[in-house]
Amino acid sequence: MTPRLSAAITVIVLQRIRKDPVRIVFPSIFAIIFLLLLFGSVRPAAADWKPLVERLAADGFNRQTLEALFDRPEVRFEPDAMADKIQALLRSRSESPDDIARLKTTVRESYLSNRVIARAHSYILENRAVLDEVHALYGVPKEIIVSILLIETHLGRNTGNRRVFNRLASMALSADLETVRPYMSGSLLTPENWEFARRRCREKGDWAYNEFRALLRLADLDGLDPLEIRGSFYGAIGLCQFMPSNVFSYGVDADQDGRINLFAKTDALHSIANYLRGHGWRPGMDRDGEHHVIFGYNQSTVYANTVLAVAEKLKDRNRPRP
Repeated sequence: MTPRLSAAITVIVLQRIRKDPVRIVFPSIFAIIFLLLLFGSVRPAAADWKPLVERLAADGFNRQTLEALFDRPEVRFEPDAMADKIQALLRSRSESPDDIARLKTTVRESYLSNRVIARAHSYILENRAVLDEVHALYGVPKEIIVSILLIETHLGRNTGNRRVFNRLASMALSADLETVRPYMSGSLLTPENWEFARRRCREKGDWAYNEFRALLRLADLDGLDPLEIRGSFYGAIGLCQFMPSNVFSYGVDADQDGRINLFAKTDALHSIANYLRGHGWRPGMDRDGEHHVIFGYNQSTVYANTVLAVAEKLKDRNRPRP
């Protein structure tokens, strides 16, 4: 059931209940259950993957292999990823100056609790050797590395359970705004922002296509089934939540086993530091410089604020007590 249909059903039922709560409430409950059973299994229409296969084949991928992949039952068209991304861009575009100013000092408080900081501090103690090595090689403090790992995947405990193949392929196929418009909130799209949304949808579709190509290359290189690689809502993978293209640009085979495996702790920690250094991290930077580099990791002011706030608390824990 689409969110719009679900909301419409709920509104109708609630209106009837207000008119006559005694006579309507129980039949209405049964009506909701019936409608959920009737429509709950409805999925987005099956996608025509041919344009994507053609584009990939033109880029040198084996057509027969691609057709076999897209013919597998695990493949699903999942338009919610692109719909959510465009909606986030529209909301960000409509933020007031006060909202933007407020973001400059906002942090995600849940990561600053004593319990969470204690767990992150224990992680530093348990992995001090590799973290010291990372600091020596890349100049990135261990507190920054662990803070990013904490926020990205709760220190590696939650790397995401989405099929990255489906997430990226669906976004790559959704470069046309009309494809994802039925899955977006109607109130967000207006005549004033329509062209902006259409342009950003096209740009994000191209971005997703390049990430999908990188995913296929990565799976081929490592001998993996691309449909078994799991990750985040938008297709990031590993303990450090890299997009697939970043594996090639910044991934490090730190344990020297012949492959870059971001689900392996040593590779992931080195890769985070390598990414930050590659985006301008230098020892002795001031806070604004650190914030700028960390912002590039997640494109979020609140994220960068929180990474630095967690890192400061971890440094406090690591300072010798008098």
